[in-house]
Order: sequence, then structure tokens, then C-alpha cells
Amino acid sequence: MFEQGGPVMSGAPWRTAARVGAVLLPVLTCSLLAGVRVQVTAATGVLVLVLWVVGAAATGDRVAGLLAAVAAGASYDFFLTRPYLSLSVAKSDDIEATVLLVLISVAVTEVALWGRRQQAGASRRSGYLEGVLGAARAVAESDVPDGAAVDVVAAQVTEVLDADGCRYVPGPVHDARVAVLDHDGVLTRDGHAIDVDRVGLPSHDYVAIPVRKGSRVVGHFLLTATEHVSYPSREQRRVAVLLADQAAGAVGVG
Repeated sequence: MFEQGGPVMSGAPWRTAARVGAVLLPVLTCSLLAGVRVQVTAATGVLVLVLWVVGAAATGDRVAGLLAAVAAGASYDFFLTRPYLSLSVAKSDDIEATVLLVLISVAVTEVALWGRRQQAGASRRSGYLEGVLGAARAVAESDVPDGAAVDVVAAQVTEVLDADGCRYVPGPVHDARVAVLDHDGVLTRDGHAIDVDRVGLPSHDYVAIPVRKGSRVVGHFLLTATEHVSYPSREQRRVAVLLADQAAGAVGVG
């Protein structure tokens, strides 16, 4: 199975909780620090607030991270800079500290989100590789029936392209209305490329992935996506073609 490596918090309730916490925690922290503001340096206050921003950004929700950054800056200004309990700032040093706090917090949020995207991408690539290797093993194992090996490949292709279904059909594609996915991950119909990144895979229609033995097309996988529009990346589309190639050793040639 392919692991998509999504955010830790997913779904509206979790996002709402993360965003509320992103606002309230900096405010509560600064209100507590206000009681000992004489002993708290500007650097200490900024570092404590940045920790809350890091926590908000770690949820994978950019809005939560940005809300924490704004709340941290506003709370720091309101509770810890003169005149106290006011959003106005009297000293230039306090202005600089407030601005730096917001800028650092925004930067921390973006870095955290970038790290999560890289982790998710690595997880997807690992899942794709496991799928290709699993399909190759199924084809290579002599005790696995040819039909079962093809079914394994079809299931992997269905998952990686987020399609509704996939089945193997012997022979090349004869219907010009069927979109065909090539080895470069480009989808074409009747000689015209389809911008999958923008419009997704054709819904209520078929997509074919040819299976080749050498230069000969011995069959193709036929995909359907009728329940929803799928937007697989080019990387996913190329992996699907690579998966389809694994079936070449399991299908007979008529």
C-alpha cells in the first residue's frame, strides 16, 4: 500500500482546534509573562513565543502557523512592551523586537511546512518503490498464477493514480477516444496532450496504459475514474506506467 504522508492533523475539527490553540496559547503565555515582565528579557519572551509558533507549524496547517505568528507578535506588543496593555509601541527597540518576532515566526512556519512536504514526498516515493518491487516480485514468482500477478499490478496502478478501477485488456488500444498514458507521464487523446495537473484524469471515460514486450504492445490496463476527479502528479503517472510494464512478463502473447 502507498503511504501518502499527510499532515498529522487532518479534518476540520483538528484544524479548528489547531488554529484556536495557535491564537490562545501565545496570548495566555504573554499574559502570564506580564506578571514577571521586569525579570523577563525581550530575547526570552521572543524565544518562548517562537516555541508556540513551531508547535502550530508542526501541525502541518499553514493558517495555524501564521495565526500563531500574528498572535505572538500582537501579544508581545500588548503585554510586554511599553505602554503596557496597548498595541502602540514607545521604544524603537521594542518595535524591532516585535517585527523580528513576527518575521522569525513566519519563517519558522514556512521552514516547518517545507520539511513536512519533503517528508511526505519521501514517503510517497518509498511507497511507489515498494509497489513497483511488489509487482515485480509477483510477476517473477513462478508459483503465482499469471492472472493473479496482473491483478496485483492493476491494484497498484489503481492506487497510485487514485482511480476507481483498473483491469487488464489484451491487445493494443483501438478506440481513439481513449486517452493513453505514455512512459513520460504524458496523457494524450487522439494526438492531443491533456493537462492532467490542471483538469485531472478524464472522468466518466477511460485511460489506457499500454503493456509492451519489446516494441510490441501486447495489452493495456484500462482505468476508470467516475466517482471523482483525480489529479495524479507526473511522478505518479510515470510510476503507474512502470508498474504496468511489470505485467509484460505475466501475460501471454496471442
